[in-house]
Amino acid sequence: MRKPRAAVGSGHRKQAASQEGRQKHAKNNSQAKPSACDGLARQPEEVVLQASVSSYHLFRDVAEVTAFRGSLLSWYDQEKRDLPWRRRAEDEMDLDRRAYAVWVSEVMLQQTQVATVINYYTGWMQWPTLQDLASASLEEVNQLWAGLGYYSRGRRLQEGARKVVEELGGHMPRTAETLQQLLPGVGRYTAGAIASIAFGQATGVVDGNVARVLCRVRAIGADPSSTLVSQQLWGLAQQLVDPARPGDFNQAAMELGATVCTPQRPLCSQCPVESLCRARQRVEQEQLLASGSLSGSPDVEECAPNTGQCHLCLPPSEPWDQTLGVVNFPRKASRKPPREESSATCVLEQPGALGAQILLVQRPNSGLLAGLWEFPSVTWEPSEQLQRKALLQELQRWAGPLPATHLRHLGEVVHTFSHIKLTYQVYGLALEGQTPVTTVPPGARWLTQEEFHTAAVSTAMKKVFRVYQGQQPGTCMGSKRSQVSSPCSRKKPRMGQQVLDNFFRSHISTDAHSLNSAAQ
Repeated sequence: MRKPRAAVGSGHRKQAASQEGRQKHAKNNSQAKPSACDGLARQPEEVVLQASVSSYHLFRDVAEVTAFRGSLLSWYDQEKRDLPWRRRAEDEMDLDRRAYAVWVSEVMLQQTQVATVINYYTGWMQWPTLQDLASASLEEVNQLWAGLGYYSRGRRLQEGARKVVEELGGHMPRTAETLQQLLPGVGRYTAGAIASIAFGQATGVVDGNVARVLCRVRAIGADPSSTLVSQQLWGLAQQLVDPARPGDFNQAAMELGATVCTPQRPLCSQCPVESLCRARQRVEQEQLLASGSLSGSPDVEECAPNTGQCHLCLPPSEPWDQTLGVVNFPRKASRKPPREESSATCVLEQPGALGAQILLVQRPNSGLLAGLWEFPSVTWEPSEQLQRKALLQELQRWAGPLPATHLRHLGEVVHTFSHIKLTYQVYGLALEGQTPVTTVPPGARWLTQEEFHTAAVSTAMKKVFRVYQGQQPGTCMGSKRSQVSSPCSRKKPRMGQQVLDNFFRSHISTDAHSLNSAAQ
């Protein structure tokens, strides 16, 4: 499953537990693998890779491929993390439910750390079936997804669930090809992950972690996002996937990239396929050359393309860097910085029968943060006077006449989306001594502070609200990730890390109790 690098260690399983898990998963896989009449066309175990590529970058014989599979799967059986979506996939006997559980986890893990996803996944699976998700409202979907980011993912999940229920008879497509073809928002990677983990299809997958592993194992230095390199990586993944345990193999490759073969500080000494890694061999060769242990032309294997520059090697403009070691592979293209935008937003508060209420308005149904709720906002104006005027007009559009003199500037919040760096100028306006606003136009509503924390609001708006609270008497709140001009802040572990720590701590305690009971 797709996981960016997480700052946690892998959990260790006892050998007996690993054997039991392998037996259980083998049973599940045997049920999942359809026959020819199910329409699941098994892809060939070996694939023909581009003839123009040097054999240096390929796995050239069955013995080498078999060794890679065996070493990786043995390591995975011992070292894999015990994650809730993996347990669901292993324990669920209904194929459609199993595929749905895998689908949700794969979508949530896109561009999001494992530690952050655990709590969201557990909450989302209060809808344990496709039918449950299909019948939920978009408001409920946005509410459960709020704070996870890339909000279109949740909406596309529901669109896909509704299509399965309404058009496909409630049954998930059984192959990577049909999953990608029929389900909205399901691309090549997600389709392959679902097909291999849930249905046992022998199809390889490539995400960021797998791409990094393959690039290092075969000394591919070129940018993996380029079309030619991407095609080569998918070919390697298909060549390597174990036909007997495709789901486990794909998860093992992802796990290796997430916990051992990490982007900046790989743990090569803990790698199960170190002996097959050309990046490691290159490091050792360069170390021997630097120490003078090798002289002349060392008898080591190198890339020798027949004609021209190999498109998989390190680019000539970025030759080998001794200080990077295996991190030389791959060299990713520099990311385009997000564009910068600014806006002004205001927390408008009034007294209510159940406590203070704050005004939220709903964003349009398309575009950034579609359908979510936010504080009234306007685009940035070049002067403070114009900014206040525009913001006050926006507030009055939703709440009627307001006292302009009560509008206070509280600070700013910087929040970076995938492609936008947005700076919010935060204002506050508290209505006191006047008749509360009881009616608002469609698309606006008054919420208590408790309701705000469970509403479908973005992480950026939660940061804004913390700035507002930090300026109120008797409060001391701030955002670790925000650049905030607030009076005080406290450093503490990120919520996602706390969730993951608590998750593993509870399981470690349970395992220890079980072992003690067995010993007695």
